[in-house]
Amino acid sequence: MAKQVSPGVLALRKVVEDVYADARIAKAEGKPVGWSSSKFPCELYEAFGLNVVYPENQAAGIAANRDGEIMCQAAEDLGFDNDICGYARISLAYAAGKRASRKLDENLEYVIDPNSGKPMKDENGKVIIGEDGKPVKDPKTMQPYTELVDINELWALPEGEEKEKRLAAIKPYRQMQMPMPDFVLCCNNICNCMTKWYENIARMHNIPLIMIDVPYNNTVEVDDTYVAYIRGQFDNAIEQLEKISGRKFDEKKFEEACANANRTAQAWLRVCDYLQYKPAPYSGFDLFNHMADVVTARGRVAAAEAFELLEQDLAEQVKNGESTTPFPEKYRVMFEGIPCWPKLPDLFKPLKANGVNVTAVVYAPAFGFVYNNMDEMVRAYCKAPNSVCIEQGVAWREGICKDNKVDGVLVHYNRSCKPWSGYMAEMQRRFTADLGIPCAGFDGDQADPRNFNAAQYETRVQGLVEAMEQNAMNKEG
Repeated sequence: MAKQVSPGVLALRKVVEDVYADARIAKAEGKPVGWSSSKFPCELYEAFGLNVVYPENQAAGIAANRDGEIMCQAAEDLGFDNDICGYARISLAYAAGKRASRKLDENLEYVIDPNSGKPMKDENGKVIIGEDGKPVKDPKTMQPYTELVDINELWALPEGEEKEKRLAAIKPYRQMQMPMPDFVLCCNNICNCMTKWYENIARMHNIPLIMIDVPYNNTVEVDDTYVAYIRGQFDNAIEQLEKISGRKFDEKKFEEACANANRTAQAWLRVCDYLQYKPAPYSGFDLFNHMADVVTARGRVAAAEAFELLEQDLAEQVKNGESTTPFPEKYRVMFEGIPCWPKLPDLFKPLKANGVNVTAVVYAPAFGFVYNNMDEMVRAYCKAPNSVCIEQGVAWREGICKDNKVDGVLVHYNRSCKPWSGYMAEMQRRFTADLGIPCAGFDGDQADPRNFNAAQYETRVQGLVEAMEQNAMNKEG
């Protein structure tokens, strides 16, 4: 029986599909399409009715579809170092025209990968074994090999069957079909890698780059001079967006965009708060799956309505004592950092085996920007995890740990996100000293599967479980 999908989840899926579809339609109609960093103020471009998509969301989707490695390697072959962010490498390869495609032979037929496909089963549910002693594969689930192609070379082919088939062979999921940019929007509050990443995209396509620089906050409160500096950049961004869109700035539309963004953020934060229930009605991994929704469509009223619908779904689950987590919740942990998108099943498996539910995350609520006026809006955009001082970062995380009643912390030392991972050792020390809970760290990557070791991860999870067991015994004693 197929897994039941709630109305809220279905609505959110449509929201993201619509964002990509609208961008493809706009591109086909000759309208400008932008690429934006995840924490650029979406309210600004929404006021002009521009279609914008997000390379970070795209890179996460490509990684989750298991094409992160081939795209990262493509960027490295273009001269980009494999030590930079995996999202950046995937995005830069895509911007240069590289695509993951299903392999064709000289007859323009798919070359099937014999390692793909699901084993066939008989009427009793047993796997059918062939004469070679191996399981017989269901031909309907067999998949072609993946190869790297260059979209620019395919566009240059003469019109005809070969061109059509080779273009159709490019992976069909939305992230691999994202339209190329006519302008880029960059805000470095998420990380400083953004600056050079987006500069390179702008240079590749000879298109405008709108940059908003958010200084690192050495204090908990955002200084008034920072607010004035960033507000001046907002004014400059508006002037550039007027030129790109061919429209004058509309104060009313801007206020509508701000209202939609606030409504979406508030609903998103309420959804995040449902992890505080014990047992939780869902897993933090479910929350990670909705990251695309809050990133790509925060300024759209449809996103706000979909999150409000999801909130109703969760309230009903709590009322009925139900959960989407497919195992009894024995331990609750905070997952620190960005998930390893290409390895989500490997992340989930040992947690499930040990009854560990992720009931606290930092990455997700970080996109809940709520404000009442322009100055508050600026201050909200200064509060990205990588742009705040360590005291603010510790306070956020320890507050989430307390509110969400965690028994331990699982820390992802993310090779792709060095600003985030750099102070995690001190974070771990503080969590244990201040909260009395054990922590375990593992090495990984948000996009490049070559930097993740499943055996190491399983060992670290097992060590965390043993520490949480001992902690519980000590408290009982």
